[in-house]
Amino acid sequence: MNAPWTATVLTIFPEMFPGPLSHSLAGKALADGIWRLDTIDIRDFAPDKHRSVDDSPFGGGPGMVMRPDVIDAAITGTPAPGPILYLSPRGHRLEQARVAALAAGPGVRLLCGRFEGIDQRVIEANQIEELSLGDFVLSGGEPAAIALIDACVRLLPGVVGDATTLDEESFQHGLLEYPHYTRPQDWRGHAVPDVLLSGHHDNIRRWRAAQAEAATRERRPDLWQRYLAHAGEAKKV
Repeated sequence: MNAPWTATVLTIFPEMFPGPLSHSLAGKALADGIWRLDTIDIRDFAPDKHRSVDDSPFGGGPGMVMRPDVIDAAITGTPAPGPILYLSPRGHRLEQARVAALAAGPGVRLLCGRFEGIDQRVIEANQIEELSLGDFVLSGGEPAAIALIDACVRLLPGVVGDATTLDEESFQHGLLEYPHYTRPQDWRGHAVPDVLLSGHHDNIRRWRAAQAEAATRERRPDLWQRYLAHAGEAKKV
């Protein structure tokens, strides 16, 4: 039997897990053994009785920095499957293609920073990949780790009941997803678009494609330009 996809989280707040990951699709998949969660308390690798993991930064400045010796001891002392990822505003932006690649592997090791971050030397020595959820700052890496794990887990076989729904989600084909409607047919004077009631599947498909393109063009011009570039390359082939 193959080992389950494993998320190993290195953190000074292991009690934050599984948190939301114990509910809904991720929680059921965790209980069913489709994936596994291991939490590692970084403080267990501190060399002093106070379990200190940080110190003041060289060069001065506010805040504290997580020590490289403690972080390295936590990494080397807890071997686990998958790449080591550090959730940081300085990292490359996490995108769906990277999530899919991570979900297709054996798992991930997620390093959750706190304070001003971790010493750069341990990042370089362990060839740690830095990833960011977006252009904003959190109090620590734990909420970002939960989001990344959830994004990966829902792509694992057997987690989503109807796997075909994954094929039409935002970013799957370089576009944002089209809008959705359900009952009641008329709500507060707002009606469902007629095309969705027509039963004409080709027209519905075209309408949804046009809506996805319009939403992407308006809300994410960066994605739209990338989509146009890929479409142009595909035509050349």
